[in-house]
Amino acid sequence: MKLLSVNLGRPRPVPYTDQPQGLTAIHKRPADGPVRVAAPGPKGVGGSGLAGDSVGDKRHHGGDDQAVYAVAREDLDAWARELGRTLVNGSFGENLTTDGLDVSGALIGERWRIGTEVLLEVTCGRIPCRTFQGHLGERGWVRRFTRKGAPGAYLRVIEPGEIQAGDPIEIVHRPEHEVTVALQFRAVTTERELLPRLLAAGSALHPESLEQARKYVATYAS
Repeated sequence: MKLLSVNLGRPRPVPYTDQPQGLTAIHKRPADGPVRVAAPGPKGVGGSGLAGDSVGDKRHHGGDDQAVYAVAREDLDAWARELGRTLVNGSFGENLTTDGLDVSGALIGERWRIGTEVLLEVTCGRIPCRTFQGHLGERGWVRRFTRKGAPGAYLRVIEPGEIQAGDPIEIVHRPEHEVTVALQFRAVTTERELLPRLLAAGSALHPESLEQARKYVATYAS
């Protein structure tokens, strides 16, 4: 398992985002050298966990629990075949493009060592939005991406440091529960009856998903 590229983006104006300033940093391209990774701060204040990368809409993206977004090269290749187009690393706005790692099959709370310094923890899957659809230029993309159920993973930074393309990725911790990123994604999008199962992941789960699961249980268990 290894890191194929570290992808960064800067804000640019586009007509397809609902962000108040009309800016998005979803257009990401591979960095040439090492990139510093650190916890960016709370959601709404902190942006990306990668130095040189930006978050256009901090209402919905960025912050400590969504500091880094990873997508498997294998998933990009599958989409490229389905869409009949080339998808370069960074095409989904991901910070990390990986090789040999089942990103959507990762467990919530699973920890990855990248290189010798950085330690990341899986928190949740990526929810598709209008900006993502506009960026790819595919009609019905939000619905299509959701139906596929391979959203890639957001991660929080446990130990900061530098990473770069070619770094090895090692899974150094796997929780005992069975809550994967794909399961979490289905629970918060199309199969809400799965929400109670998310509680097994505990505090490793993204706080918003954890709150959704708790509210669902409180409502339907009474």
